[in-house]
Amino acid sequence: MSDFLPVPLLPRPEWIRARAPQGTEYERLRSLMRGLELNTVCEEARCPNLGECWSRGTATFMILGDVCTRACGFCAVKTGLPGQPPDAGEPARVADAAARMGLRHAVVTSVNRDDQPDGGAAMFAATIREIRARATGCAVEVLIPDFKGRWEALQVVLDARPDVLNHNVETVPRLYRQARSGANFERSLELLRRSKDEGLLTKSGVMVGLGEEKGELEETFRAIRSSGTDILTVGQYLRPSPQHLPVRRYYTPAEFSSLRDFASSLGYAHVESGPLVRSSYHAEQHVPR
Repeated sequence: MSDFLPVPLLPRPEWIRARAPQGTEYERLRSLMRGLELNTVCEEARCPNLGECWSRGTATFMILGDVCTRACGFCAVKTGLPGQPPDAGEPARVADAAARMGLRHAVVTSVNRDDQPDGGAAMFAATIREIRARATGCAVEVLIPDFKGRWEALQVVLDARPDVLNHNVETVPRLYRQARSGANFERSLELLRRSKDEGLLTKSGVMVGLGEEKGELEETFRAIRSSGTDILTVGQYLRPSPQHLPVRRYYTPAEFSSLRDFASSLGYAHVESGPLVRSSYHAEQHVPR
């Protein structure tokens, strides 16, 4: 990432405004998460929508600990070798939180656990089953890693039948080496393809502002759609620290509208596109009821 540090710091435009975490509901949820010893990607990835989402009573659970075995250039989650195996009690605690929050749509994601033979797939499946058992009427969306292309591990998750199978492509293929350590563009497309072949509602997300060209972005949208993906999210990359990849440019709201129109023309069932859009932003609105 050192090659990117000399890029001049771009001032954030006026349309990048996130609501600060505050309020009674936010404090209630923070207390609930800490009491159940749960992690949220909202906090670990420093999501700009944390204040808005938590005040609405929604959150994205992050299972398998808070240390990721990969070091992606855009992500604020801690990296290294997890010192502990997956916590077998975590799925039940996530389900307990979903039930106590009264969620209609729970999103479950994770760090990468390349240290595990199945990449954590069994924990995803267990969490889906626990939520279904404890939080009646709650839809379950999973945002999964690529499991290093271990398709038998993916099948464990698919067999649990989540309501939405989400896997983010994140950026254009040319930028994978810098942005997605250990990932592979074609592998991600194959994961989405296999998930769709199982009859699941599939979803993926892309960040903009890392230096991609318009044509590359359009080809990436086409490739994701060609894999059968139903839902696409497009949001602005925001640098979490000086040690992460720099923002090469900020897209305007009008450009996000144009990207939404282009992606919609490719046949996606739903496209969420905007400066502060993240893969689980308004996730409950992406699923037909």
